[in-house]
Amino acid sequence: MAFSTAFTKLFGVRYPIALAPMGGSAGGALAAAVSLGGGLGLVGGGNGDREWLARELPLVAEGIDGPEGTGGRPWGIGFLTWAIDAGAVERALEYAPRAVMLSFGDPSPFAGRVREAGAALIIQVTDLEEARRAVDLGADVIVAQGTESGGHGARRGRSTLPFVPVVVDLAAPVPVLAAGGIADGRGLAAALALGAAGALIGTRFQATTEALVAPSVARAIVEGRGEGTERSNVLDIARGSPWPAKYTARTLGHPFLDRWRGREAELADDAQAKQAYQDGVARGELPALPVWAGEAVDLINDLPSAADLVGTLAAQAEDALARAGKG
Repeated sequence: MAFSTAFTKLFGVRYPIALAPMGGSAGGALAAAVSLGGGLGLVGGGNGDREWLARELPLVAEGIDGPEGTGGRPWGIGFLTWAIDAGAVERALEYAPRAVMLSFGDPSPFAGRVREAGAALIIQVTDLEEARRAVDLGADVIVAQGTESGGHGARRGRSTLPFVPVVVDLAAPVPVLAAGGIADGRGLAAALALGAAGALIGTRFQATTEALVAPSVARAIVEGRGEGTERSNVLDIARGSPWPAKYTARTLGHPFLDRWRGREAELADDAQAKQAYQDGVARGELPALPVWAGEAVDLINDLPSAADLVGTLAAQAEDALARAGKG
């Protein structure tokens, strides 16, 4: 089946699949593999750490050339808008990404520069106010993120199923990608049925051979269950991570979560408790980082290459749409 959506046409990709630019874990090799597989790989630029960008951006820029004769493939980079400065965006643009994705915060200080450079502007939104702002800023693609997603998202957001079609209607004709709770081709098919032009997928791509995650994290994702995920800001407070209060993070279970659930304000004022967290990490008694994982983690049971996974997701979506058509 030849997938043809506004997203595939915009980027000239085979499949309507984009890699979520997960900070730290979506490095250059993972982004390149997704692009080589026929999707759009997005490097997780996070807060724009210069050393990290200098290491990972050449990997994707060189890696997308693929086998001899195939030519380059489109790729992009994503940033946490609240955590970056203009210099990070400028550094990324030197590598000529086809797209820059801005998430969590006001994208307006950076939107103009991205478009001047000729890159497509992708803006992730978690509520309708953010969606309207993305339209006003002239986003080329809007990502509608539901609360099922792993990692950070809106504290008071909406589920993917009802949120995506509302954003699709609001943003038309701007293409919308669905995000949150999508980990197999059935989820991709559902996104297309909701009117989205494709899906932005995160947790599923963390469990691939190219992801920059520790083996223990990949194993936890493969073994994880959706009911074992939880959205909270306890671990951000414990780590001293200055995420805006509007955004919490969905993770797998964690000992510190159990200890401080519902006592976030108390934890924020307890320097001794936060030091105990750091000491626990230093001693190896606590994981160094939370395991970011979405509600669809149950659907993940292997560690394929990301390029192969893109094709598998597309084939699964084709089967799901064919079955639906026979109904």
